[in-house]
Amino acid sequence: MTGIKPTGQHKEKRLSAAFVRTMKEPGFYGDGHGLYLKVDASGARRWVQRLMIHGKRRDIGLGSASLVSLSEARERALEQRKVARAGDDPIALKRRSTGILTFEEAARKVHDLSRPTWRNEKHGDQWINTMTTYAFPALGSKRIDQISGSDVLEAVSSIWNEKPETARRVKQRLSTVFKWAMANGWRTDNPAETITKALPKHDRSKTEHRKALPYDQVGGAIARIRNSDAGITTKLAFEFLVLTATRSSETREAVWSEFDLEKGVWTIPAARMKAKKPHRVPLPPRCLAILAEAKSLKRDTDDLVFPGTKDTKPLSDMTLSKLMKDLKIAAVPHGFRSSFRDWAGETTAHPREVIEFALAHVIKDKAEAAYARSDLFDKRRALMTDWAEYVENAE
Repeated sequence: MTGIKPTGQHKEKRLSAAFVRTMKEPGFYGDGHGLYLKVDASGARRWVQRLMIHGKRRDIGLGSASLVSLSEARERALEQRKVARAGDDPIALKRRSTGILTFEEAARKVHDLSRPTWRNEKHGDQWINTMTTYAFPALGSKRIDQISGSDVLEAVSSIWNEKPETARRVKQRLSTVFKWAMANGWRTDNPAETITKALPKHDRSKTEHRKALPYDQVGGAIARIRNSDAGITTKLAFEFLVLTATRSSETREAVWSEFDLEKGVWTIPAARMKAKKPHRVPLPPRCLAILAEAKSLKRDTDDLVFPGTKDTKPLSDMTLSKLMKDLKIAAVPHGFRSSFRDWAGETTAHPREVIEFALAHVIKDKAEAAYARSDLFDKRRALMTDWAEYVENAE
């Protein structure tokens, strides 16, 4: 190889702009960081960087010396050497970077990939709508690998104190998008998580929980619903929701194929559960009577147990909430789960884990969850039968 001989083993910046411009003798001329000026026999001059990548020598072209200046070649060579020393391949990294999406493109991709996991269509709409309103204006057009923590902080700060609950959800959804980008090799960090300490803590002491009735008033609420002018399907759905201690959507969207009426079991599929695990609900006699009445009203075009006024559409949550408001029942549908929990914990000897399983709560203690092989179904049947009898006798 011809070229300038190095005066020191680690000598850098051995070339000059004048040398690069005038050298015509063929050969490799080293500058440092593995950067060489290669002069061909034709007189053409181009930049080549020689690096060890994953234990193998690689020559990487950096362009013509007539188009890429010495300072530019040095800058690129230094960047690529850092990448190689960190264990990555600069060529592969460049290849990946050509397909990097903007934040909005990445978010919409994540939303589309997550579609099968949404509890319902409304939840999926809320996810993308909050991103459209609060994230895309500030971050949407930026390439996702170029977004900094300060960019995310600026986007979230504008609503952090004004709309704390929305802001927390936006931050969580931002984090999901950045995690997806990390999995694709486009980022090595998650700026939505790194900004946590830079945001003021929310005061949750004044958070209003969903309104619930004292458990001794639940029977009276059911009696008031039964005697109201509401539609029969609405009345049945309301009572069924209370007696099973399920969430509103779990009851309203129930279909007949989920029920084994002979065994008195309702199996809610994982896709409709908050914890994304199937949940078996033991049905006491009163619930079976409600289902028998609902079946006598079944429309041929609908598989829903509690259909709304339109075919294939379930009863709406607003229908139940409005009915309770009109009848001056000081609670919301979800609040009856709290009523059930208070009754079970304060007035019965049923074990705590049986009560928690009845509510389909996730066991947060990993060690405890590892041993929870059974869903305690038989014990839960006794619990739910006791609850139904208590409510019936408390009217």
